Amino acid sequence: MDRSVPQHAAPAEPGAGRGPAAPAPPSVVIERRVEWSDTDAAGHYHFSSALRWAEAAEAVLLRGLGLEELFGSIPRVHFEADYLARLWFGDLVRIELRVHKVGAASLHYAFEVRGPNGPAATGRMSVVHSAATATGSVPWPEETRRKLTESGPQRPESYAG
Repeated sequence: MDRSVPQHAAPAEPGAGRGPAAPAPPSVVIERRVEWSDTDAAGHYHFSSALRWAEAAEAVLLRGLGLEELFGSIPRVHFEADYLARLWFGDLVRIELRVHKVGAASLHYAFEVRGPNGPAATGRMSVVHSAATATGSVPWPEETRRKLTESGPQRPESYAG
């Protein structure tokens, strides 16, 4: 895998254009292969694979941001996906996950799964900040909010070998 950040997601050079670049929301790109366990009886990827790949990208993103403490305190409250093309066992997939919006206690991601022939799935996933024993959501700490809104593209990861 080319370990550089995709050109469309590259941070702007400070001072380029008309002034300093505005902080960019975080994003990450990961690569995987469609594993046998990702496929269904028809031989192509099972619909649930898109969720697992989006969650794998989320884990890479949060680790890259130094926000490991969020694991276990950000339950999913929404997931949706549009399936655009089939992926088959062994296909290389590239998953891009972007922070779309940060609410008072919510976090909304957008993702795209690309296969050998282009986009295969797109979707959104939402989580809320809530301790495991809490009965409701908790606002983001200011430093966490800053990281979730201003950190820009993170280092890509590949297990596609």
